[in-house]
Amino acid sequence: MANTRNLRRQMVGEVVSDKMDKTIVVLVETHIPHPKYKKRVKYRKKYYVHDEENLAKEGDRVLIRGIRPVSKTKRWMLVRVLIEGDVSVKEALEEVQAEEAAALEELQEELEVTPADKFEEDEEENEEELEAEVEVDEETPANEEQ
Repeated sequence: MANTRNLRRQMVGEVVSDKMDKTIVVLVETHIPHPKYKKRVKYRKKYYVHDEENLAKEGDRVLIRGIRPVSKTKRWMLVRVLIEGDVSVKEALEEVQAEEAAALEELQEELEVTPADKFEEDEEENEEELEAEVEVDEETPANEEQ
């Protein structure tokens, strides 16, 4: 009877969610030949897995084993983490956004000019140039030929 525990079904999958306490969601992919066309078809299924010590993180490759029902949906238990995953996509995206925001703030501090102030300065410069041109035109006589 002790050997039946080791004979239970085991699968390898990837953790897609670890947001719940003591529960992870594992995505398992299997390839099964189609009965008529004999082409290998990929099937994906999510399993709710009991993780007593919250060891697995999102992106990890894990080994799971079938157990008696723990709750309404949990019938699997985490055996061990096979491969630890890299940083999740969300965390990487947040880091990149934080770095970009910091770089943008540094650039704005270096410039110390807001876009509205720059626009007003450009308008003032254009007005001064126009006034200078008008003054030059007024100084030159208009009717020298007569």
